Amino acid sequence: MAQTVTPPRGMRDFLPAEKARREHALGVIRDVYRVHGFDEIETPVMEDSSRLHAGLGGDNEKLAFAVMRRGLTSDDLARAAASGDALSLADLGLRYDLTVPLARFYATHRAALPPVFRSIQIAPVWRAERPQKGRYRQFVQCDIDIIGDATSLAELELLTATLATLDALGLGGCVIRINDRRILTRLLETWQVPAGGRERALIAIDKLDKIGAEGVAAELAGLGIDRPGLAEEIAALAAADWSVGQAAPAWLDEAAFAELAALRDALPGASIAFDPTLVRGMGYYTGTIFEIAHSDFGYSLGGGGRYDRMIGRFLGSEVPACGFSIGFERIVDLLPEADAGAARSVVLVHEAGADPAGLLALKRELVADGVRVRFERRVKNTKALLDRVAADGFAEFAFVGDATRAGELEFRPLA
Repeated sequence: MAQTVTPPRGMRDFLPAEKARREHALGVIRDVYRVHGFDEIETPVMEDSSRLHAGLGGDNEKLAFAVMRRGLTSDDLARAAASGDALSLADLGLRYDLTVPLARFYATHRAALPPVFRSIQIAPVWRAERPQKGRYRQFVQCDIDIIGDATSLAELELLTATLATLDALGLGGCVIRINDRRILTRLLETWQVPAGGRERALIAIDKLDKIGAEGVAAELAGLGIDRPGLAEEIAALAAADWSVGQAAPAWLDEAAFAELAALRDALPGASIAFDPTLVRGMGYYTGTIFEIAHSDFGYSLGGGGRYDRMIGRFLGSEVPACGFSIGFERIVDLLPEADAGAARSVVLVHEAGADPAGLLALKRELVADGVRVRFERRVKNTKALLDRVAADGFAEFAFVGDATRAGELEFRPLA
């Protein structure tokens, strides 16, 4: 009995047509980011375990894949088992996002970088997720970050580049929700959440789109937050339309809200909405936070925010930083099929005994004109052959013989 062979659980293979579609989308994203003044960098897939578990990545730190040290002894394993500290056996780990590696990269190369550094990172990351629809253990992130600019110009550049990228990908109808961690802090103070319980309270609020206002209120009650009408208050905050002059509650951090309003006003025509219940799960955010929403989907298509205190953990001195990440795996599935790649791609169908030198001469002429060319040997079931190459993304085909020249080829559409 033949064995079923599949990729590792929670990971995927990509067939040629799907890979071409993904690379085309990545090319669009790269091109737009570069036009907006960002430069691409590359970091290792692994970082020191101590950096990945430095309290910067929130719950994602719990999902990091650890790489065990070489040369471990049975005594090492026994001590780790006795203490329950499995991480003591690891010295490296696979990156779970691109922000922590960027902070380390900047600390390493600061002297070679401009005072304000605008970076692109497009690369795979790994998390020990429970595999389910839309969640994978290996996936691609597309990040842009600005390091060294404490002004709102950084947020505006990130928002502008992200909106331009979504437009270039043909993804209309997206809205960027914005909030500020200072507003969330003031809200929790109003609810009299003790400082030690605020991170857990934010984790509960971050589930609003999944469990609803009643569910969030129940989780907060479990943390000891006893406030009459809390569920109704949460629902009202989430539903408020702040773009039409919604009356601001007394607890609102006015300075932070004024900065958010200035961001929105600086981008007339952009779809930007204030949402005081937006959290973003990462523990390293310090100010503005963003998230890409679409009315047709119940999940985020990307997000980011300001993380002014992270780089200081590596460098020893504070450096302002802000970033935005597109959720590539979710977005690529929404792109129209037409966004697949090469301008022209053809298949040359030849007989089994065709002269290789003649075929290569034809291919050289076509390739010189920028055409993508594949050879296929003619088979009895020609229709099945043509269906297969059409599924691989080719648009035209022609039958060729030993004496056929490029100018004599009669191409027909595979459609």
